[in-house]
Amino acid sequence: MTLVAVTKTHPVKTVHAALDAGLTAVGENKVQELAAKREALASAPAVWHYLGRVQTNKARDIVRYADLIHGVDSLRAGEALARRMEAEGRRVPVLVQVNVSGEASKAGVEPEQAAALVDGLRGLGLDVHGLMTLASPADDPEAVRPEFARMRRLRDDLGGADRLPILSMGMSGDFEVAVEEGATHVRVGSALFGDRA
Repeated sequence: MTLVAVTKTHPVKTVHAALDAGLTAVGENKVQELAAKREALASAPAVWHYLGRVQTNKARDIVRYADLIHGVDSLRAGEALARRMEAEGRRVPVLVQVNVSGEASKAGVEPEQAAALVDGLRGLGLDVHGLMTLASPADDPEAVRPEFARMRRLRDDLGGADRLPILSMGMSGDFEVAVEEGATHVRVGSALFGDRA
């Protein structure tokens, strides 16, 4: 299981301290922060995760600075990433974002469309390593257990861990339940660093 330390809005010194404490995976939602922190900590042994939704006009910097891209939810985004990877001579694995909660405000493909998007992105030459989701907000983590279980079943239906080894789900308020339901990556910010700076 990989703990992705979400450091958005926290300063470089906080990220440096987290890496010194033994964390190895750092996540950023904004590509500007990802670029600035990665450059400031260029010698650090970190794996950098881009957690935001992929916007086509940000594809160049996402490809330059991310080691894993979590939020691919369309072929259009995949096409932009594939073009930039070819131009940069860099291959960065991606995760397909699935809107398992059904909330209109959330990004991601519907679960029924995930298989087609995985195949379409692979057809573009992208390395699709798994799925990611954002659960519904809930005071009780047990309330979102069915969403995490649905994601695990979806991954199993799409070929299981052999075909899609990464299942990125769970954040500060619900990561324990996500791990119990099969998460391989959890994205934790406030539980590690407190409220955002």
